[in-house]
Amino acid sequence: MAGVFHLSEMLSLALHSMVYIATSDDEYINVKQIAASTGASEAHLSKVLQRLSKGRIIHSVRGPRGGFALALPPEEITFLDIYEIIEGPAVIEGCPNHRKTCPFKNCIFKGIPERMNRQFLDYLEKHRLSDFIDSRKKINQDHQVV
Repeated sequence: MAGVFHLSEMLSLALHSMVYIATSDDEYINVKQIAASTGASEAHLSKVLQRLSKGRIIHSVRGPRGGFALALPPEEITFLDIYEIIEGPAVIEGCPNHRKTCPFKNCIFKGIPERMNRQFLDYLEKHRLSDFIDSRKKINQDHQVV
C-alpha cells in the first residue's frame, strides 16, 4: 500500500544532500560521495545539486579536489529554502483537487489536506541545516569501525 504523504525524489535528495554536505568534515564533497550516501544515481543527483547551486545555497569547485560546499552558514539555511529552490514557492491551497468551487455543499475532506500542508510547511520553516549537524555527526561516529 502506498503512503499518503509524498515527497518528490528530487526534494528528498536535496534535503538529504544538504544535510550530508553540512555535516561533512571535508572542505568539498563530490557527487560520488553524496550518491553513495543517499543511494541516488550520480546523474540525477547532479541535476539536484545544480539547482541548489543556482539557488545560491551551495557552490561548486571543479577539479580533482573539488565538489560542493555550503555557500551560507547552516544556521541560515532552512528546509523551506531548500524546498522552494527545488519545488518553487510553497502555496497552501484549500482544495486538494485545485478547484475553485466544490461540487458538494461541504468539502468531504473537512480541511485535512490544508492542515497537513500547513503542518509540513511549519516544519520546513522551523528546521535549519544546523539542527541536524550534531545528530548526524554522532551517527557517523557510532558507525565508525575501530
